[in-house]
Amino acid sequence: MTRPRPDIDVRPITEPELVDWLRAVKTGFLREPTVPDSELEARRSQFRPGRYLGAFDGGRCVATFKSFDQQVTAVGGAAVPADAISGVTVTATHRRRGLLTRMMARDLAAAKDRGDVVATLIAAEYPIYGRYGFGPATWMTEWTVDVPRTGLDLRRPGPDDGGRIDLVDGDDVRKLGPELHERIRRSQPGAVSRDELWWPAQTGLVRLEPSWTEPFHAAYRSPDGELEGLVSYHSDDDWHDKRPHDMASVNWLIASTPAAEGALWRYLCSIDWITRVKSGWRAPDDLLPLFLPDPRAARITAQSDWLWVRLLDVVRALEARTYAGEGALVLEVSDRDGLAGGRYRLEASAEGGSCTRTTADADLTLDVADLAALWLGDESAVRLVALGRVREERAGAGRSADALLRTSRRPWCPDIF
Repeated sequence: MTRPRPDIDVRPITEPELVDWLRAVKTGFLREPTVPDSELEARRSQFRPGRYLGAFDGGRCVATFKSFDQQVTAVGGAAVPADAISGVTVTATHRRRGLLTRMMARDLAAAKDRGDVVATLIAAEYPIYGRYGFGPATWMTEWTVDVPRTGLDLRRPGPDDGGRIDLVDGDDVRKLGPELHERIRRSQPGAVSRDELWWPAQTGLVRLEPSWTEPFHAAYRSPDGELEGLVSYHSDDDWHDKRPHDMASVNWLIASTPAAEGALWRYLCSIDWITRVKSGWRAPDDLLPLFLPDPRAARITAQSDWLWVRLLDVVRALEARTYAGEGALVLEVSDRDGLAGGRYRLEASAEGGSCTRTTADADLTLDVADLAALWLGDESAVRLVALGRVREERAGAGRSADALLRTSRRPWCPDIF
């Protein structure tokens, strides 16, 4: 890495500098480096002094970083305070100068001082964030459904359970969506809170992207009239050979019950002219394929790491979640940044856990990034032992950790931020 230049100033930006900061973000993500007035106004409503960092070389913003308050749902449903990180870029002319390291160190130290338990991000590139103590804690899968092959009887009107599906508009979604999402978020490990712009931006009330187009929205209500599901989707126009080959692309789909989820997928497959459905980002163990009489009609077209987590307070993180059984585990956690390292004893039960610092002999030795990957229950300690990333100090400790930490359904983060 090139030695940092002392004349590059890394600091919080001021509100008048926000437009230049946004241009730098767009440049870093290879988007048109212009900021429409409507977007600038919306972004200003989110601006929090001290949470937007920039690196300045001769007055030009050459690197960007922001964080904001978030909640992450732990296993068992507890809402954990998080430092959500986004908008991270370094201009191509200023790479390998330690700018991201300086911004990250500043932000994580401030987050720990605030009392945040974890930091979170969605990684654009895999190799970047492990060196800062982040580990991939959830994954996502995307399917493309070949509708004619599903075996669904699409002639039958409406959901099988007596519920109903209605098309709704953006105003309806803004009224109905937040409460439904909060209900679902509280029971979904890995789900995160949504900021005040999420619903307006998804329904066109606020335009953050110049290419935004109006989607379709549909709502599922149970037989007793309760809202249990919402979906937002676009469709393309693909006719050839005098036949339709259109695809419905899901922007997002949320459902509080399997019945609602299955009814919405069936609705999407039943739309006239739609021959393919692209699912959008779903949990790796999503029910979608198994809703279909022929699950092979759902072909995986993308699979990747998704939510990355960085533990800032091991005690509070481990005490926030519940566990699959009862047992004790001593963890030797290394953290080269000095934020969360130490030796910890976890006493776990189905009701929760207690965690304290200890001098007892360790069962497992691992990096804070690997503990982050285990925290939400998705990764396997046994796998990490096999890879040499976790060391067993007691024979069978990896299996003991999996028996406590792993979950029966995989955690999932529905959102990008």
